[in-house]
Amino acid sequence: MSAFSGATLMITGGTGSFGNTVLKHFLEMDIGEIRIFSRDEKKQDDMRHDLQARFPDCAQKVKFYIGDVRNAQSIRDAMWGVDYVFHAAALKQVPSCEFFPMEAVRTNVEGTDNMLHAAMRCGVKRVVCLSTDKAAYPINAMGISKAMMEHVIFANARVAAERGGTVISCTRYGNVMCSGQPDHDHRSQHDAVPDESR
Repeated sequence: MSAFSGATLMITGGTGSFGNTVLKHFLEMDIGEIRIFSRDEKKQDDMRHDLQARFPDCAQKVKFYIGDVRNAQSIRDAMWGVDYVFHAAALKQVPSCEFFPMEAVRTNVEGTDNMLHAAMRCGVKRVVCLSTDKAAYPINAMGISKAMMEHVIFANARVAAERGGTVISCTRYGNVMCSGQPDHDHRSQHDAVPDESR
């Protein structure tokens, strides 16, 4: 019997690469329910069919919630009854964030704040937030938005600790080789330094 026995886990941005990996790790454990929260109904539908085909005995544990961390109400509605959260919802592509920095702010900064307030309000036991190595000495909009996200996490963690409620932690997800390298045609001057040398 594990610490997750009978528990409910939510993965925000759960149809992404991290969500897929975590989901498969937990599927065959004695966890009660896994909630996949994301805004992409096509990826959710693909994941549902894949689970039904590959893990027919466990697929019923997974529940799908359409929503967006930018929408405080949608994340609150999905959070009730959740024990643990992996927060992986984010804009992660360097070029996208460089061209649309306010979109990165709305998802990575405001969306994280929405998620944490929902978790504290709903009595979630523990939240693990995923950041990136690009938040250390950031030189592009994605890294800057993730660095600001970390400050939002720390601020909320202090409040939660004072109240004796939700335990909030943050980890920097390791760099994937060349993940910070946009197309040469679309590179901004700020992305001239390879990730490996930062």
